Amino acid sequence: MNELLVFICDGAPVRGEIVSISTAWQAVLERRDDPPAVRRILGDFVGAATLLSASLKFDGTLIIQAQSKGPIQLLVVECKSDLSMRATVKLSVEPSEISADASLGKLLDASQSGRLVITLDPSDREPGQPPYQGIVALQELHNGIMKPVTSAAEAIGLYMQNSEQLDTRIWLTSNDTHIGGLLLQRLPDSGGHAHLEPQAAAEGWTRIQTLGETITNEELLTLPPETILRRLFLEESTENGVRSFPARPIRFSCRCSRNKVADVLRMLGEQEVQSILAEQGVVETFCEFCAKPYRFDAVDCLQVFKTDLLSDATRPPSSGH
Repeated sequence: MNELLVFICDGAPVRGEIVSISTAWQAVLERRDDPPAVRRILGDFVGAATLLSASLKFDGTLIIQAQSKGPIQLLVVECKSDLSMRATVKLSVEPSEISADASLGKLLDASQSGRLVITLDPSDREPGQPPYQGIVALQELHNGIMKPVTSAAEAIGLYMQNSEQLDTRIWLTSNDTHIGGLLLQRLPDSGGHAHLEPQAAAEGWTRIQTLGETITNEELLTLPPETILRRLFLEESTENGVRSFPARPIRFSCRCSRNKVADVLRMLGEQEVQSILAEQGVVETFCEFCAKPYRFDAVDCLQVFKTDLLSDATRPPSSGH
C-alpha cells in the first residue's frame, strides 16, 4: 500500500485524508541505519508531509525541515505535489547513544533549541522570488507554562491552525515497514456546506473528530485507507455520508543528479576542490537522501570550472556514478 485517499463529509464541514505508505517508506529506510526512535520520528514526518502536500493543494514541493542542537541535528522531508517523496536525517551523536523510547522533545528540542520550518516551493516560482516559509512551534503555552510539543502530529496541527487558520486534527504512526496517517480538517462554513447552520456545522465537526479519535495505530498501519474510511464513518447516515475520491499513489523518488553535484562543487570554489583532489585524488560524495555515489576525477573537476554549460561540465564518468 502506497496511497492517499481524500474524502468529504456531506453532513459536516469536514475534509479528510488517509495515508498508507509501505514500499516507498522501506525505500527510504533501506538506505539508512537510524535508531528506532529516530526512524519513528522520521516516519511520522514523512506521513505528515504527504498529508500536508495533498491538503494544501498547490503545484510544487513541500519541505519539512527540523534543525536542533539535540541528537537530531537535521531532519528533512520533501514531498512533491505528485506525492513523490524523499527523506533524510543527520545525527550529532552516535546512534547507540539514542534510547529506543527517546521523545521528539528530547531529540529535536534539546534546551529549547529546535526549529521546525515548513517551506512551500511552487513549481512556477519566479527567479529571485523566495518560497513561502512558516515556522512551526516546538513549544506550546499551556496555562501560562511553555511545554514541549510531544509529537509530529501536534506540531503540524499547530502549524495548520496558525498559518492556514484551519482547525486540523492529525493522527500519525509508523514502524519499520509502514506509515499510517489520518487528517481531518474543518472547512469554512461557506462554500459547499453553506446550507448548514453554524450550530449544526460545529456539531458536525465535533462528531467527525470523535469518530476520528477511535482510530488505533494498529489500524493505521495494517488496514487499507478504504477499509479505514468505512470503519470510521459507518455510523454516518446515507444522506449525511462520506464521499471519497480515487486514491493517489505515493512513491519514493530522489532528485539528485550529477549536474546538481557539479553545482555544489562550483559553490565550494575551485581552490577548495583542488585541495580535495590533491589530498584524495578524486572528489567523491554520496546523496544524503538515496545514498547514490558521485565521483569527480581531475578531468571532471576541470570541466566543472572551465565551462558555463553545466551539461558539458558533468560528462558521464568513466567509472562509478
